[in-house]
Amino acid sequence: MSDVPAFARGLCDDAAVFPPGLAPLADAVPAHRRHRSAPYAALVGPLVLPATALDQLYPLLTGTAGPLEVSITAPNGPAQAAKAVETAARLPVKVHAVEVTVPAAMTARDLFRELARIDVPVFVEVPRDERCGDVIAALADSGHRAKLRTGGVRAEMYPDERELAAAVASAVEAQVPFKATAGLHHPVRNTDPETGFHQHGFLNLLLATDAALCGGAVGDLEGVLAERDKDTVAAAVHDLGEAHAAAVRLGFLSFGSCCITEPLTELMGLGLVPSSLLPGKGATA
Repeated sequence: MSDVPAFARGLCDDAAVFPPGLAPLADAVPAHRRHRSAPYAALVGPLVLPATALDQLYPLLTGTAGPLEVSITAPNGPAQAAKAVETAARLPVKVHAVEVTVPAAMTARDLFRELARIDVPVFVEVPRDERCGDVIAALADSGHRAKLRTGGVRAEMYPDERELAAAVASAVEAQVPFKATAGLHHPVRNTDPETGFHQHGFLNLLLATDAALCGGAVGDLEGVLAERDKDTVAAAVHDLGEAHAAAVRLGFLSFGSCCITEPLTELMGLGLVPSSLLPGKGATA
């Protein structure tokens, strides 16, 4: 049985090639292989790659054992996603999902008509505009999943607590599982000392999902997302227990991390995962 607790299993998608990490593909692929064979492997989701990287992937996979599990981002929309799936079919990879951005001029109806020709799981990045409600409603009918943006390289890419709380509440109410993308660099809500960006905590997001599943209002979720005390957040996650945490994770599926060992080390420091998962790294305060 895995030493990774239920709340953390499959929680961290490997987004090493994206900002701020920007790892070269030639480094990211073998590093991902190492993560997937490490004691903490149960924490690690697929390697997230942009569709444009697929043409460079084949030479890095020849002679390796087993297919590489990938999630493919398609920032240009469903046409790019469909082409990426075709390209991936010729590679020794297993496509976990494609992650599609909705083009600015595209309606939810047009989007889902085009997604019908994609035969792998799809995450749709929910637009932060008037189309948000329509897209989440369409996701509920389609069986696809949502992707919520939680940050980026500019301050305006970070939704505030109220906006993110409303998005989580809408997804949970519609029974649409979601993942989160960008900006979740630490377990608990914080302000980055270098950029000044107010960053959401991935454990806050987990707890906000639990609050929504328990019938909490948007204001309740907003308060959970705003909590900055590490001990308070860690205690709440611990108190979920294994069975309940696993149920919450059916709603909040994962988030992208550009460095897998950083969230792992911080979770060790909070006493939420055993230090034995990362040999040579003792728990920190």
